[in-house]
Amino acid sequence: MPPSPSSRSPLAALVAALLLAGTFLAGTWPVLGPAAVGAQEARVAEPAGREAPRDHDGRVRTSDRPSQPGRERPAESGRDRPAADANARRLPPDSATEHTVEAGGRTLRFKATAGSIPLFEGEGGALRAEVAYVAFTLMPGPAPAGGPAPAGSPPSPGGAPATPATPATSAAGAVDPAARPVTFLFNGGPGAASAYLNIGAIGPWRLPLDGASVSSPPALVTNAETWLPFTDLVFVDPPGTGYSRVVGSGDARRQFWSVDGDAEGLAVFVRKWIEQNARQRSPKVLVGESYGGFRAPKLARALATREGVGVRGLVLVSPVLDFAALGQRRHDPQSWVRHLPSMAATVLEQRGAGTPQALAAAEEWAATDYLAALMRGERDAAAIERIVPRLAELTGLDPALVRQLAGRIDTATFQRELYRARGLVGSAYDATVTAFDPSPSAARSHFPDPVLDATKAPLTAAMTELYRGRLGWSHDQPYRLLNDEVNSNWNWGRGRSAPQVVDEVRAFLSGDRAARLLVVHGASDLVTPYFATKLILDQLPVYGAPERSALAVYRGGHMFYSLDDSRKAMRRDAETFFRAVLKGAGGE
Repeated sequence: MPPSPSSRSPLAALVAALLLAGTFLAGTWPVLGPAAVGAQEARVAEPAGREAPRDHDGRVRTSDRPSQPGRERPAESGRDRPAADANARRLPPDSATEHTVEAGGRTLRFKATAGSIPLFEGEGGALRAEVAYVAFTLMPGPAPAGGPAPAGSPPSPGGAPATPATPATSAAGAVDPAARPVTFLFNGGPGAASAYLNIGAIGPWRLPLDGASVSSPPALVTNAETWLPFTDLVFVDPPGTGYSRVVGSGDARRQFWSVDGDAEGLAVFVRKWIEQNARQRSPKVLVGESYGGFRAPKLARALATREGVGVRGLVLVSPVLDFAALGQRRHDPQSWVRHLPSMAATVLEQRGAGTPQALAAAEEWAATDYLAALMRGERDAAAIERIVPRLAELTGLDPALVRQLAGRIDTATFQRELYRARGLVGSAYDATVTAFDPSPSAARSHFPDPVLDATKAPLTAAMTELYRGRLGWSHDQPYRLLNDEVNSNWNWGRGRSAPQVVDEVRAFLSGDRAARLLVVHGASDLVTPYFATKLILDQLPVYGAPERSALAVYRGGHMFYSLDDSRKAMRRDAETFFRAVLKGAGGE
């Protein structure tokens, strides 16, 4: 397990901020990996033709792998199927199972597919990766009593119409792909599998995470807040995470474990899944959490420019848009401003006063009086003295400590000092969640994160049980929820500028009038503070209609969806977002 942010040097703590899953290992940043792979290896692609199912040993299967009704995949050509043993598929054949759950007063019938898609080196080249995924697709069924039909379902026998937000199904009663969005979901890290979004927030089954500990039982429950009523869901594990694997030499790892290579490889996966499942006409949405929120805009760009796939919507969950906005540097006044509202949200929550109005007041002070005093510099004692009382009130810290730190409160100090009198430490991922300090009397302490480390074991166990049980897909290799090897070997690219995707967000919104953006954050998240994102989004033009991009802040931290009320709120906002995605252009 990587060290928690509190145990790192200030420079390493900066890059530790990005996970939902996993932290960067200590060292310089950005991490400069080996030189970029040569032009011949730079594109991980596969011919557009669909592949025949294969056994795990690479042989083509024609009958016993589950297939989609009425849609058999053609056999591969010799060019598409390299014969070398090195190209043998290792992951099990796809497994398709049918399920029914009662969620939110609705009966949902859906197909669950656990499987993988191979990525090759160019056309006819060597196998480079097998990308595992879990897909949930709604099946035709009658509208449940007491509520509208799930989005894309055919009318009930009594003639009840489908939900108004969704176009009608086909005359044959099957779900109409044009009326049914498909959403691809990714977690972060880099090096995190998609379990957090799958069984933590959005899939049909959920692992309760509020108050979870290392030894919590991995018992899944029906997720009443699943997004399945209004979109099909494909949870993707990038190469090296979950059961996905990189094949071959170090060149493949250097390609997939890099900012651009990651987006390019996953774009091939998305295009191939769409073609294999005949979903070309479906509106496409990408959801990314943490580094996944950084990945999604790049992936949308790669899909549009390299794979011929248009993306209609982006949902970014606890994202980082610009790595330069994450650090806390003594010489950068704005870095302290970006983090203060999340500290204030933590204290307000503790006091039972966490209202939107109180949080807005903290934001206003941070961006005005606090910033003005910081701009005066540490040499201006009078400026520091002016902010001490209000800053101490917002952070819950002793005014003497605030004065000693010249009004610049780093997150590691806040996590420990806020709770020092009680012998506790707060989580960087949600500063309202605490654990015992292993060394409460020491000047400094190294401690596991009370959220990230506490949830790793139950999430891993729940996913392996889900695969082997309900999904009928088992593999003997370990399931990698957080892969430190991916994280520590990530290639951030060359150059002096910090990685950012603000340019890709601008291109996404400006290049397509129908495109929509939803960004969601937890208020007490110190890893990717919401105010840093808000300041960036406030600098974007309107692009025709203000409602085409939106920011929502919920109670909780990086994984705010572990709280019932926040998960429900995100689900409501997501359903509204998908209605707009289906409606189309946002207007001039």
